[in-house]
Amino acid sequence: MVSLDRQEFDALPAALDTEPEVGVRLNTRKPFRITSDAERVAWCPTGLHLPERPSFTFDPLLHQGAYYVQDPSSMIMWHVARMIADEFGRPVAWLDACAAPGGKTTAAIDALPDGSAVVANEYVAARAEILRENLAKWGYPLVTVTQGDTSRFSGMGEIFDVIAADVPCSGEGMMRKDDEARRQWTPRLTEQCAALQREIVGNLWKALRPGGYLIYSTCTLNTTENEENVAYFINTLGAENPAIPVPDGCGIMQSLSPDVAALRFTPGCARGEGLFMALLRKPADSAAATPAAKTQRRRDKAMAASPAEHPWLNARIKVIEQTDQKGNVTVTVPTPLLPRELSPTLTIGVRKGHDIIPSQQLALSTALRHDAFPTADVDRQTALQYLRRETVALPEGTPRGIVLLKYAGLPLGFVKNLGNRANNLYPASWRILSQLPDPLPTLPLSE
Repeated sequence: MVSLDRQEFDALPAALDTEPEVGVRLNTRKPFRITSDAERVAWCPTGLHLPERPSFTFDPLLHQGAYYVQDPSSMIMWHVARMIADEFGRPVAWLDACAAPGGKTTAAIDALPDGSAVVANEYVAARAEILRENLAKWGYPLVTVTQGDTSRFSGMGEIFDVIAADVPCSGEGMMRKDDEARRQWTPRLTEQCAALQREIVGNLWKALRPGGYLIYSTCTLNTTENEENVAYFINTLGAENPAIPVPDGCGIMQSLSPDVAALRFTPGCARGEGLFMALLRKPADSAAATPAAKTQRRRDKAMAASPAEHPWLNARIKVIEQTDQKGNVTVTVPTPLLPRELSPTLTIGVRKGHDIIPSQQLALSTALRHDAFPTADVDRQTALQYLRRETVALPEGTPRGIVLLKYAGLPLGFVKNLGNRANNLYPASWRILSQLPDPLPTLPLSE
């Protein structure tokens, strides 16, 4: 880390008038052939700095969840999650409490060992839908998406090993790429945000296990919402505040307070937008907020049913299948890491008579068996037509019935081949609305 001096803050106003960094982070569970020679992000080996912002919309790999477009500063979540996972040395129960649109959640997923259970929560309903879509595309099966206030977790007992709280803030760190952040800012806003942040962390602290970690982050720069709030948590919650080691020479700055350990990403210094992050640890001898017996009973309930293998899913995934009144077929994946009400679920399709029409979430899930359906490889033009929910021409010899289309070796989505035509099963709400340009723009990562 580098020390903070006047020269670095003097560079901030000029930096806010420059173009933001463009970054992408690769999905390690969906590998594909990369031809780009883009520079790696220093604090995230799966992250890449791109020289300019391409037309991501017209790259099928984005829609397949092969990578996520993310500001490089936010990729620090991968680094911190990997550090914590290495310390635990086992799968963990992870809560992302303010998760939409899903960038930091997917970064954590990639850093955690297989078998970890992730709950992603979002307060705003519309943003929760975006979160569901992005996590479905990422494909990790042990994810639960919830929508509501963080107070819902305060009465569940100490069930999470790690809680990430990227709390609502005054947004000073986003002023380079968001004019609204500049327009809405007032000194009063920082005070209001700081009070909300303390309420959120107070709720979440009750759901954190002794010895567990809470990752506190904002996209703002002032000390009221950052160092002063961390000091408040240390003093009122008894939180420990371990340092986060980062690579030297990458422009990440230290805390502005000698009593608080934190990371600061400042435009003009680090290659990314403004971000603050601190790590809080609940002492291992902390008194339980909920009796241990009650927490254990909830875990026992999660394992009370008899999960079984599913013909469409990898054998290592054991599930309980159910169908609702609308015909939606879902599977629950019981895990000892979470209580039953937070068990991960996967929508696998919709029942039509005696058949189940498989879902897009199933197509993109890494739990899908590679031989569960016949497949057909398509080129980029056809893939984009599919993503626009248009009629697509299938390769000669494609079998009739449900077929999984693939692009660049990765699942793209399902069609129902009727012989003379194919029904496009891509979700209407996910479709690309933009007209396809001619010629198609250059791909950002592969050709």
